[in-house]
Amino acid sequence: MTRAKQPNILLVMADQMSAKALPAYGHEVVRSPALDRLAAEGVLFENAYCNSPLCGPSRLSMMAGLLPHKIGAYDNAPEFPASTPTFAHYLRLNGYLTCLSGKMHFAGPDQLHGYEERLTSDIYPSDFGWTPNWAEPEARVRFQDMQNVIEAGPCARSLQIDYDDEVAYQAVRWLYDQARRKGRQPFMLTVSFTSPHDPYVALPQFWDLYDEAEIDLPAVGAIPHNRMDAHSRRIHEHYSVGQAEVTDAILRRTRHGYYASISYIDDKLATLMATLERSGLADDSIVIFTSDHGDMMGERGLFYKKTFFEWSARVPLLVWAPGRFAPHRVAAPVSLVDLLATLQDLSGGDPAEILETDGASLRGHLEQGPVTQRPVAGEFLAEGVFEPTFMLREGRYKLHYSELDPPLLYDLESDPLELEDLSAAPDHADTLARLTAQAEALWDAKAIKARIVADQNRRRLVERAHGVGRRPVWDFQPFVDASRQWVRQGKWTVEVEAEAHLDVR
Repeated sequence: MTRAKQPNILLVMADQMSAKALPAYGHEVVRSPALDRLAAEGVLFENAYCNSPLCGPSRLSMMAGLLPHKIGAYDNAPEFPASTPTFAHYLRLNGYLTCLSGKMHFAGPDQLHGYEERLTSDIYPSDFGWTPNWAEPEARVRFQDMQNVIEAGPCARSLQIDYDDEVAYQAVRWLYDQARRKGRQPFMLTVSFTSPHDPYVALPQFWDLYDEAEIDLPAVGAIPHNRMDAHSRRIHEHYSVGQAEVTDAILRRTRHGYYASISYIDDKLATLMATLERSGLADDSIVIFTSDHGDMMGERGLFYKKTFFEWSARVPLLVWAPGRFAPHRVAAPVSLVDLLATLQDLSGGDPAEILETDGASLRGHLEQGPVTQRPVAGEFLAEGVFEPTFMLREGRYKLHYSELDPPLLYDLESDPLELEDLSAAPDHADTLARLTAQAEALWDAKAIKARIVADQNRRRLVERAHGVGRRPVWDFQPFVDASRQWVRQGKWTVEVEAEAHLDVR
C-alpha cells in the first residue's frame, strides 16, 4: 500500500560490512539486535550485491544508479563529475531536504553531489593522491597490507571510532532539529559510518561482548597459492598475505575485532532508531540499511575486499517501514544501483523520469508484487589488477569474468561456499555461454581499460601539479553559524527554549 504523504527517508550505511557476518543472514556468533529488529520488522534482501567491491566506486555507483565504468568511478580517487545526477538531486526535485552525515568518498571539488546540507567532512582525502597506475604494472598503489589483521584488538579510541561518534552525534542532533521544525518538508538523511572497516579494533564494551573461544574460523580455509584462481592470486599478493603468518589465533582475533565493530555500528543504528521514535518521526519514515561492500575475513585465505566472492561482494540490504511494507524476505538478486530508482519511487517521483540508470525500483519487491528478474553486475577496476574484471549474478548462478583470466562459474544454490567451479562442466556449458555472451555485450573490456589508463594519467598529472605551489583545498569544511545557536541577540531565553522544546513521544 502507499501513502499520499511523502515519507522521510533515513539511509544508514556501514563500511565493509558483509551480509555473511550478520545473524539476519545466518551468522551464529555476531550480536546485532538493532539489525535483527530491522530484519524481523522489515524487508530483508537476501542476495544484495555491491557493484564494486571497493569503497569509492561502490558508493558513487550507488548514488548515480550507474555501473562504475559509466561514471569514471574506477578506483578510490576518481573525480565524480558534478554534472552526474544522483539520488540526492532527484529527491531535491521531489521536494526533499537532503543531508549527509559521514563518509561518501567524494573526490574532486564537488563535495555535496546533490546534498543540500552536509554535517561532517569525509574521513578520506578528496584529492587524486590515491590514483593507481595501470600504465606501469610495477608502480603499485597499496592502501593495505596485513598489519591491520595482525594488530586486531580492543582499544580506548581509534580514528574510526572518533569519526563514527561524530557522524552519529551530528545525525541525531539534526533529526531532533527536523522534528522541531514547523511545517517541515520531508527529508532524506544519509548517515554513513566508516566501521567495521579495518583496523579491526573496538571499544572494550563491544569487544567484551564476545568470548574468543566462540569466534568461528573461516568456513573455507586458506587455498594454496598455486590452486587459487588468477584473480585471487593477484589480490593475495596485492595485500602481501603470504608475507604474514596468520595462525588460527590471529584469525579469531581479527574476526573478533570485526564482529565487535559490527556490534558498535549496531549500537549506533539503535540510537538513530530511538531518535526517530522519541521525536515522533518514526511513523512517517522509511529506514534503509546497507553497506558499500563486505570483507573476506580470511575466507579462502583472503582478506579485506576487491573480490567477487560472497563475503566481499554481498551486502546487507534492509528496508524498515512497518506501516508500509509487511515483513518478508526477498530471494531475488538485486544490487546497490537499484537504490536510485527505489528512492525516486518511494519519494513520490516517477522512475521513468530518471535520465539514465542501470538499476530498477525495488518497490515491487517491497510490496510483494510482480517484478521482472534482472541480472546483477559488478566491476573491479582499481589497484590490485591491471585489467578490468567483472561479475554477473543471474538467478542461482554467478560468473566471474575477465578477458585476461579463465572464467569462474558457481551455482550458489547448491554450492553457497563457491567451492566448485562449473566453467568446465559439460552440463553447464549453455549457462556459461549465455552469461559470457551477456558479459561481452555489457562490457567492452579493451575500451574500458583504455579509458581507465587515460583517466589515471590525467589525474596523476593534476596531482603532481597540485604539489607545486599552493595546493587547492577540496575537502568539505563543516560550517557552524554560532550567531544562530543557543540564545543570541534579539531573543528572550524563554522564547528560544520554547522553540527548542520537544516532548518525549
